[in-house]
Order: sequence, then C-alpha cells, then structure tokens
Amino acid sequence: MKCDDAQRGPAREERPVSVTRKAAPSSKPPAAVNDPQRLSVLQSYAMLDTGPEPEFDDIVMLARQICGAPMALISLVDAERQWFKAASGLDICESGIETSVCAHALAVPETLNIADLTQDARTKDNPHVTGEPHLRFYAGAPLIAAEGVAIGTVCVVDTEPRPGGLRPEQLDALEALARQVMTQFELRRDLVRAYAKTRDRDTAPPSAAESRDAVTRYQTLFNSLDAGFCVIELAFDAAGMPTDYKFVEVNPAFTDHTGLHDAAGKWMREIAPAHEQHWFDLYGKVALTGQPARFEQFAEQLGSRWYEVHAFRIGAPDLHQVAILFSDITARRAADQQMKLINAELGHRMNNAMALVQAIATQTLRGVTERDIVDAFERRLDALSRAHHVLQQQDWTSARLRDVIAGVLEAHTERIRVRLDGPDIRLDPKAALSFSMLLHELATNAVKYGALGNSSGHVAVSWTTEKGELVFDWREQGGPIVTAPTRKGLGTRLIDLGIAGSANVSKSYDASGFRATFRAPLDKVEHPK
Repeated sequence: MKCDDAQRGPAREERPVSVTRKAAPSSKPPAAVNDPQRLSVLQSYAMLDTGPEPEFDDIVMLARQICGAPMALISLVDAERQWFKAASGLDICESGIETSVCAHALAVPETLNIADLTQDARTKDNPHVTGEPHLRFYAGAPLIAAEGVAIGTVCVVDTEPRPGGLRPEQLDALEALARQVMTQFELRRDLVRAYAKTRDRDTAPPSAAESRDAVTRYQTLFNSLDAGFCVIELAFDAAGMPTDYKFVEVNPAFTDHTGLHDAAGKWMREIAPAHEQHWFDLYGKVALTGQPARFEQFAEQLGSRWYEVHAFRIGAPDLHQVAILFSDITARRAADQQMKLINAELGHRMNNAMALVQAIATQTLRGVTERDIVDAFERRLDALSRAHHVLQQQDWTSARLRDVIAGVLEAHTERIRVRLDGPDIRLDPKAALSFSMLLHELATNAVKYGALGNSSGHVAVSWTTEKGELVFDWREQGGPIVTAPTRKGLGTRLIDLGIAGSANVSKSYDASGFRATFRAPLDKVEHPK
C-alpha cells in the first residue's frame, strides 16, 4: 500500500470523538462483513471491478481537499477484500479484508472517526499501521444502501494522528459525499432493475401496481437523461462473432448525440451499413462476458463523431442485451487537439528561445578566458532546456519526477551507472525546473569529484513520501574518497537551497561516498491530481 500525495487543509481543531461514531473495540473485522444480506445488496449494484469514472474520482478529490488528507477512497467492502472504486493519493485498487479499516465502519451508525489508529484496539495491530505506510488517522462515512445496510465507505486517511479527528463541518461534508456516491449507485441500479422488470421474459408477471411503479420509474429515468441511452440486442454468426445489433429502445437524447432518427426496432446495419466493425466487437464482448466496458471511440459513419461510452449487459445472458450510456465528445476532442497544437507551438517557441539564449551567451562570453565558468553556465542552460522538454511532453501542466531525473542525468553519464527507485510522482512546473537545476549540480559534482568521475562508481537515486513530505535521496558509491568543499560556489548554494527553495538538506562526506537527503512539503512540489 502506497501513499504518494498530500494536501493539507485548514489548521486542525481539537474535537472529542462522539461515542455514536465508534463501535465496541475489536481486533477482527465485524460480523457485518460476512452478513449475507449485505453481500447480496453489494452485488446488486454491480460496481465491483468496474473501471474508473470521473464522477467518483471527483468525489475523492473533494474529500481530500475538504479534510486536508493525503489519501481518500471510495471503498466497497466484499467478503474477502475491500475494493476501491476511486482512490486519490495511493496507487492500489484493492486490499485484503484482514487489513481493512473500512470494514469496522460497517458496524457503526455514523462516520467512523479514529484519531490515532495506534491507540484503537480495532486497528493498532493492522499491518498498514504497524508497517508501511504507517497510517495514523482514519475517518470513513458509510455508504448506506436503500436496504439500510452499509456496503463500504467514503474515507480519508492520514499518516499523522489527529487529536479529536475531523472537525464537525468536515464530518458533515464527508457524509454528504457518501450520500452523493449512493445517489449515483442507486440511479444506475434502479435504471437496470426497472428496465429488467418491464422486459424480463423469464419471471412471473408483476402485479399491476408493481408494473405501474416500475414503468413510471424507468420512464422518468430514461427520459430525463441528457446523455444518450439505448438498449441493443446483439446478433452473432455461427462462429460466435457479432454481426449486427438491433435498437430495442432509445431515449429522447439519443438522436441529438447520434443524428439517427426513428432507430428503435431497427438494425444498425440497416441504418448505417458501413458502421465500423469495432463497435460490434466491443458490444459483443460485453454481451458474452458480462464485463462492463468504458471507452472513447470514433464513429465515422455517424458524422465523424467521437463518443464516450459506458456499456453493460442487462437481463439474462442468453438475451444478448446491452445497455449503453454515451455522450458525443467531438467538441471536447477537437478542443483537446487544439490545445495540443498550441502546446506544441509553445514548446517550439520555447526551444527556439532557449537556443537563442545559448547562442547569445556563447557570443557574449567568447572572450572570457575562464572557460570552466562558461561551460558551467552553458550546461545549466542545457539542464533548464531539458526540463522544459519534459514539461512540454505533459502539455506544460506537470512532469513525472522519474522523467526529470532521467532527462538531466543522461547528459552526464550512462543509464547503467544510475539506479532510480521511487513511486510515480508528478511535479508541478516550478518544482520540475527546481529539481532539474538541483540534479544538474549534483551530477556535475559527481562527475568532477565523485562516483561518476571514474569507471566503477555509480549513483543510487531514491525518493519516497513520508508524513506529507517528499524525501529525495542522492547516494554516490564506488567513487573516490570525498571531502566537504572549502568554499561555496554557485553550485553548492543551489544544492543547499534544496527542492523548490525548501532548504531542508542534509549532506555527508565519508569513505563510502557523498550522500545528500532533501525534504520538501508535498503540497509545495506535487502537481494536484
């Protein structure tokens, strides 16, 4: 389990934990985890193992910001695991039930608010508390289904304890976000259930009142969607390959998003004979496997449009019916393409500007006799240029720390002499430029005085996150014995400034080689997700 991001909110206030937000201490997951009714309700939403969705990613992002927490999750608690529909601040999609703190939130009526996980009997022996990432604080608002059982949580986690836990307004906001998640879940389940109830051929007919309720609910949902929605029935050839699909039903927005009129009851090959085969293959796979699919795809025969699609099977498997929620995103794709062209032009002009600066510097400094000073200046310009190139690849919004390191060091030594180890962290543009200059000075010194100055030395570069800080370690090995410099030049001063001017630097010079460790607050260097 990794935690790679932190955003701090307002100063924390003391707040006693309400007893209504805690259950009786227990070191094992509560019995509610394996309650058959709860597990049946969880499965009824068909959300486990589905792909990422922006609406849920936005909720965990808001939870982090509101609660000032480095990690936030939408966690669904199954019998043997907890699975994350959305996660911000860590890069895993599930964990075993034996390490789940969210499981304990199933047994409490309100938000579970544990100020210090090391002091709570339910969590003090949890491997994620006693070991990496050394979790210390947890708050989880239960996801309460219409049946009255909890199926998971919207939770925030921290690596530092919080006396009193979340403040009242933060608790209220977290619970509001949990209700928003369940609104989304209920909407999707109701849509599928209502449709299945009015179309199912394999069950006894419902009562008149049930039919009226089902039809009314289904039609209300069906007609109110701004997105296109349709139900299709796949046709397969003797070899099991999808050949066509019929529109069983379409909503009013369908025509706006496709340009197709009176499609209900018609086959796609009848309406658009040259419609691309990949559409039939994608929907055919959903119909046969039952695995939902989310994707963006181009449809030339529908007016050269791009679509964002969510497709999922409904009804009995042998019906081969697929429900499709989709939106025309052609304008968005065009805007994205235009932005890429603008960024490419900006990058081109930046490269030209950097080349011009280097040319002017070369001409201006031609008569300077201290060539080492001139060379050092030109190499620093080159380091800045490489950092700009990395940012250009990410549309000038952020840069991966690993890419920044590799880009700078490849100008100084072979890749085989540098070992990189650390999580995927995105730097904001200012931090990326700062890192580039810092790495350039470290590598320059290693070539001139340290491990990269001979044929056998190497450099180990590692980074991690720890209590809301980025910890970056530079360790030289196999080089000559090094000593602390007797004077501070520009390079030494740049190193002492640390990451983004944090000035939190520790250095050592000994027989094993030069080593430096840099620390900086994550919220000062990391690009917000």
